[in-house]
Amino acid sequence: MTTVAVTRHRFTVEAYARMREAGLLHEDDRVELLDGEIYQMSPIGARHVSLVNRLTALLVHLAGDAAIVSVQNPIRLDDYNEPQPDLALLRPRDDHYVDALATPGDVLLVIEVADTSLVYDRQEKLPRYARAGIAEVWLVDAGRQVIEQHTMPVADEYTLLQKILPGYRITAVMLPQISFTTDTLFSQ
Repeated sequence: MTTVAVTRHRFTVEAYARMREAGLLHEDDRVELLDGEIYQMSPIGARHVSLVNRLTALLVHLAGDAAIVSVQNPIRLDDYNEPQPDLALLRPRDDHYVDALATPGDVLLVIEVADTSLVYDRQEKLPRYARAGIAEVWLVDAGRQVIEQHTMPVADEYTLLQKILPGYRITAVMLPQISFTTDTLFSQ
């Protein structure tokens, strides 16, 4: 019996974009490109939607003109990675990124809201953000009502993790005006 080796085909971000343009992937498909593979993202539940909406309102208010609040839009990390974080705070640009997706140098903060996707976000997305040099990532643990603040990326990991527990304040490293207590986010 002959053994056949299975080879995976890795897609570039350009090929991924062409798939969207050709209608193979639709705008409302919940997918993202990680290491050249297309991943189906978790469905969004009511608690996730509520937290993203609360964060969006809060961040727009606190950031003012210091950052563009980008909601569930892709970031091009490199030729094979185009994740779609729940929120990203981007360096302000007059064109609001009309001609190209944000890249790591544009990103001031990434926020992932995790209701059912905590393991995926931690194991799959965080290493890629770190490898790309994204300075700060927050993982919002909806179930435990805790925000993990990951900073100081080295290779494919963050060397500093702070867990912001209920009632405590979180402040963004690159945007210190982004500062609030976890109760502001998680209060019903």
